Amino acid sequence: MLHSGFRRSVWAFLVLSISLPVLAQTRNAATEQKRPAPAVASRTPGFPNRPKLVVGIVVDQMRYDYLYRYYDKYSNGGFRRMMTEGFNARNNHYHYAATYTGPGHAAIYTGSAPALNGIVGNEFYDRNLGRLVYCAEDSTVQTVGATGTAGHMSPRNMKSTTMGDQLKLATDGRAKVVGIALKDRGSILPAGHAADGAYWFDSKEGNWITSTFYRKDLPKWVQDFNARRLPETYVKQKWETLLPLEKYTESTPDDQPYEATLPGETKAVHPHEFVTVAGGSKFEALRTSPFGDEITKEFALAALKGEQLGQDNITDMLCVSFSSPDYIGHAFGTHSVEIEDNYLRLDRQLADLFAQLDATVGKGAWLAFLSADHGVADIPGFAKTYRIPAEVKTYGEVNDAVKKAMVDAYGPGNWTLSYFNQQVYLNLDFLAEKKVTVDDAYGVIKRALLKQRGVINVINLHRLGDEALPANLTPLFENIVHPNRSGDFYVLLQAGWFEGRTRGTTHGSTYAYDTHVPFLLYGWGIKPGQTLRRTSIADIAPTICALLGILEPSACIGDPVEEVFK
Repeated sequence: MLHSGFRRSVWAFLVLSISLPVLAQTRNAATEQKRPAPAVASRTPGFPNRPKLVVGIVVDQMRYDYLYRYYDKYSNGGFRRMMTEGFNARNNHYHYAATYTGPGHAAIYTGSAPALNGIVGNEFYDRNLGRLVYCAEDSTVQTVGATGTAGHMSPRNMKSTTMGDQLKLATDGRAKVVGIALKDRGSILPAGHAADGAYWFDSKEGNWITSTFYRKDLPKWVQDFNARRLPETYVKQKWETLLPLEKYTESTPDDQPYEATLPGETKAVHPHEFVTVAGGSKFEALRTSPFGDEITKEFALAALKGEQLGQDNITDMLCVSFSSPDYIGHAFGTHSVEIEDNYLRLDRQLADLFAQLDATVGKGAWLAFLSADHGVADIPGFAKTYRIPAEVKTYGEVNDAVKKAMVDAYGPGNWTLSYFNQQVYLNLDFLAEKKVTVDDAYGVIKRALLKQRGVINVINLHRLGDEALPANLTPLFENIVHPNRSGDFYVLLQAGWFEGRTRGTTHGSTYAYDTHVPFLLYGWGIKPGQTLRRTSIADIAPTICALLGILEPSACIGDPVEEVFK
């Protein structure tokens, strides 16, 4: 016969086992109708608490030094709030050579590298398809929210999961994941495959749109936001400086010959007006202004309310990318009044976003991280005022020299497929037909290119172990080798040099100005601190996943930043 105390223990255990799933379902009735509960909803002992909402912030083209150059002018509620009350990984770098927007967003959210997630560039040559491919293109889907082709996009070219995907899997689909950016790739790649939605800006019609990959129609909150016609309001305004011009002491004077101009302007000076040129999109110029960040923030707040993010005990994720810093940086450069003014305004946009998160989700109940998809080079014209070596090569210089060298060595023929992202794509089938080896071609091409100005090395991506490179540089090239999508040889330019632009600047190199970007953590579970140990962009995803107690993305190669947990 069972002891009476034992019987009571068994009875108590059975009651507790029945009641625990009920107690765990803490959603309100309205939310439960939107998200069907799984068959079993229970927490096991020791299951980690989680924040109500994770907010991933990517500032497109934000170089690390912008955190400190404008620090004294930042408010207490934006960048400075994250830096002083959160954790700052101050020596955070990209771990691969292709420092572009698409790869950066993919790497942050997958914890992976182009070699595995497949996003080797904004565009890249796909050997299987035999053409250039845009990183987010998808001809099998349709635009939702506009009449053009701007919505023929999805994450299908990305071959691994994201943090958001893993959060979806960990919660049996009950978590909500939403991506937002002016750029389609800045929204789609972070949101991932399983997201509830990814939204981007169509500058032709001035609407936020998505694709049928996610849904067949726009949610009512997106329709309502579009109906506000904020772009119409912004495009009628001028971009005036936030402060008097003499206060921009971290910038060069507001009239430099090496800066680009907005459409319809003759000088790169304030105030900037938004002029629609013949054949142009009416709202395109808004991207290259602080109004682009403002509309992004406003749309993020609309998503916060419309999707009821962070309103229950199942963690949601909001991925927000601020794209305007990239457009402004490309046009005006790293030391312009425009870039300083934009960061001062963006700081205030972040402060507003954080205040709204405090009010709606609850202070201490949300977790945010901030990083950038790449850095940026100084404009060569600016660098040379300090006697720093820098210059621009035309896009055709390398490609023409490669073709000529191969024809001179082996005769006429289609020896190469493309030169893109500083990589030479050989026509391997044609080489095999002509019995020319990759090593033979490498010798011919390297000899020709090393005679060119600004070329410091030509790297054989097939034989990286044989290259005489600094130890920390070799992995950057290993991490971009995707046989069907990467090139055969990488053309390494001297520091400060880049291809294509005669005014403005760009990115895409292995140098510190392109690889060193912020990694800030703030909010739930984060204590103030910092580390100067070198960390990697690939470490962001596993750090967030460790905080959430979920599995890291499928192709993750990074490690959690241990100092965050101490």
